[in-house]
Amino acid sequence: MDIYSFNAKDITGQEVSLSVYKGKVLLIVNTASKCGYTPQYEGLQALYEKYKDQGLEILGFPCNQFLRQEPAGEEEIQSFCSLNFGVTFKMFSKIKVNGKDTHPLYQYLKKEATDNGKEKIKWNFTKFLISREGKIERYAPAVKPEDLEGRIIELL
Repeated sequence: MDIYSFNAKDITGQEVSLSVYKGKVLLIVNTASKCGYTPQYEGLQALYEKYKDQGLEILGFPCNQFLRQEPAGEEEIQSFCSLNFGVTFKMFSKIKVNGKDTHPLYQYLKKEATDNGKEKIKWNFTKFLISREGKIERYAPAVKPEDLEGRIIELL
């Protein structure tokens, strides 16, 4: 099993196979609209615009598990991201990243990440950077998207 074996529903409810991202560098982030880290959407979008043509894909997974900071439905989330931050990278339907209902993708990410991956997700905007070969690195919410630019360039 690898990262490309998973499916997830995008923000419009369509099932997406992550196999479509094989050979790309992925940045997977659990997001929220009412969080102190929400302005990171801007940095994520800037990275996406700068490197998408070189093979970077950013996948946003809204999550309401941290102080209910993502209470909205999918349409409202999509509208918020688009209007406030110009988000054009792929957004997915709300998921759970911890607990018994953790999305299978996040079970895998936490288990396979190179640094303390088995720990639960502590907050919104935890980042998983995946190489073209599927190697997973985990970064804390306080790590800004622009702080990852050098590593992203290396992986591209």
